[in-house]
Amino acid sequence: MASVMVTNDVIDIRFTGWERLWTGRDRVALRLVAVRRVDLVDDPLRLARGARRGYVVSGFAKIGVWGLFGGPRQLVAARRAEPGMHLVLDRPAGGGEFDEVVLSSPAAPGLVATIKRAMAAQQ
Repeated sequence: MASVMVTNDVIDIRFTGWERLWTGRDRVALRLVAVRRVDLVDDPLRLARGARRGYVVSGFAKIGVWGLFGGPRQLVAARRAEPGMHLVLDRPAGGGEFDEVVLSSPAAPGLVATIKRAMAAQQ
């Protein structure tokens, strides 16, 4: 499962070895100014949609990049039975690669609250 750390102005996401294989990256660093919205979600698997380059075990896990040919481009590392977070990004401010990030983490409720506080402090 990906680890997420939030500092004053950056959300640092580091992927495990298995996730690296399917996401094509070791880590993603998102500036808080690029985050338009962050939400806690009960079932993050449902958010991944569209054509993909990644790993799917139906109803259990989705890891990779979704939305290859249209719709929002999503970076996904989600598992069943874990809460998740859904980050909606300003694509140009976020580096131009993704519109959304969907992650599962047992720590998702705390991470979402931390990100929301950090976003409010920047306004």
